Amino acid sequence: MPNYRRNRVPGGTYFFTANLADRQSGYLVEHIDTLRNAVRRVLRARPFHIDAWAVLPDHMHCVWTLPPGDHDYSGRWRALKTAFAKRVPRPAAARPCTTRTGERGIWQRRFWEHTILSDDDYAAHIDYVHINPMKHGWVNAVADWPYSTFHRYVREGVYPADWGGGLEDRVHGGGGER
Repeated sequence: MPNYRRNRVPGGTYFFTANLADRQSGYLVEHIDTLRNAVRRVLRARPFHIDAWAVLPDHMHCVWTLPPGDHDYSGRWRALKTAFAKRVPRPAAARPCTTRTGERGIWQRRFWEHTILSDDDYAAHIDYVHINPMKHGWVNAVADWPYSTFHRYVREGVYPADWGGGLEDRVHGGGGER
């Protein structure tokens, strides 16, 4: 198994991006309940804290904090991707180069990871996760995207419900502050 150059900090906090192989797909939101069940399954077996998460049709961004002494986020991602892939139909657009090796052709093989380095870095990545559905044009306001921990942050009083402004505000240089 390859040993990719990854920063492994036991108990660290990380920002991740995981993409579907078919970037035109809506598979993640079409199968959101299956994805949520896969996350729950992994959380039970290999706990971690979900600081933020936004699921878009073809990719997702999240921030996780691992337990003290634990740095195995790669194993958690492998388990999550596998749990999801085993419970959804193989996409019609699956590429032969992934299905030949026994994969189901759903996920890009890797994920992107960034170790959170400071409180400002943490805040910036939490904001990025939550604004992303609006940035991609899926909604006109952050609060309109249902597949995001943004709603938890509003309930906890971290963000106002209108945080991020609307798409129109952002086009004209506005946007809410946290």
